[in-house]
Amino acid sequence: MLDALELFRRQYLQLLPPEQTTLPSCSIIKDPAFQDGLYEKIFSTESQKYQPPDRYKLRILKMVISTIEAGFDDPDEDVISDDLMSCFTILLTLPFTPEFISVQQKSYVTYTLPSPLLSGMQMGSITLAESRSLIASSGTTGLRTWDAALHLGAYLASSPGRALVSGKNIVELGAGTGFLSLLCAKHLGTRRMLATDGDSRVVEDMKTSMFLNALEESENLEVATLKWGHNLNIISRPSSKGFNQWQLVLGADITYDTSSMPDLLATLRDLFRIYPEIQAIIASTVRNEETFKVFLDACRTNAFLIHDIPFEVPPLRHQTGFFQPNSTPIRILSIGPPPFREGPFSV
Repeated sequence: MLDALELFRRQYLQLLPPEQTTLPSCSIIKDPAFQDGLYEKIFSTESQKYQPPDRYKLRILKMVISTIEAGFDDPDEDVISDDLMSCFTILLTLPFTPEFISVQQKSYVTYTLPSPLLSGMQMGSITLAESRSLIASSGTTGLRTWDAALHLGAYLASSPGRALVSGKNIVELGAGTGFLSLLCAKHLGTRRMLATDGDSRVVEDMKTSMFLNALEESENLEVATLKWGHNLNIISRPSSKGFNQWQLVLGADITYDTSSMPDLLATLRDLFRIYPEIQAIIASTVRNEETFKVFLDACRTNAFLIHDIPFEVPPLRHQTGFFQPNSTPIRILSIGPPPFREGPFSV
């Protein structure tokens, strides 16, 4: 049967805004057994190793208690769980930093793979320490997971996507939090995964993410600093774990800045030259049609082979993991090398 508690748990761990979460009806949530489940699986400090921040927990618990109270028919018979009320009281007494400071601080966010909501069944997940602000105080956008990465992650977790990455040697460009690389290495059976980013601070944070997901000693996941437009020594040199031919490139939300596109295209050209059979899969949130067109035109100028990979996620209320709004279009492109070999005098 569909498990309303498991759905709410997944939304809570991903820190969805309260108004986007799916609480059961008042008649269900006021049931004492359901309230016990809410506390044990969601609000208890023992329910999850890496807990959401207390400020978020308070907001969600306040909404839960209000919903329970709204379903009361008989004040003498209907009650709120002592455990839930105790948790709520403790949270109310905690000192909180101002909101503008807290959004810059890192919080644990757990993303659950989309899957059937079977009662008692918990699916694979990725836990990250993220800054929820759009741009961190350090000036980087790589400290949170963006919708294009969730969209591409949902595709890779589908049957066609798994077939694309399973057993492959993969490089991720502009990995940011490392969400896609962690997903592939932890759950999708990649042979070797190299997560790269141009910001060395972001790369150091990815090492923390490896620890959070018990991958710090993984034999098939590495992280490295790679600046687009520079040499590919970090990719093309033999690895301490053995050299493998790279077969796939992944990237999510790496086409939003026109000033970085020449360097991105140069890196793709180099990868296609060194590995003629390689394929790139890039997901882009189309916030601005003109900006996206600049990227498409640049790919065509380089004679790259491009086609769309059709993939749609259901409306948010019907999603079961990697929750994402679908108000802004996201396109997944397959990009391949030119259909001809470059000559010795090509530039």
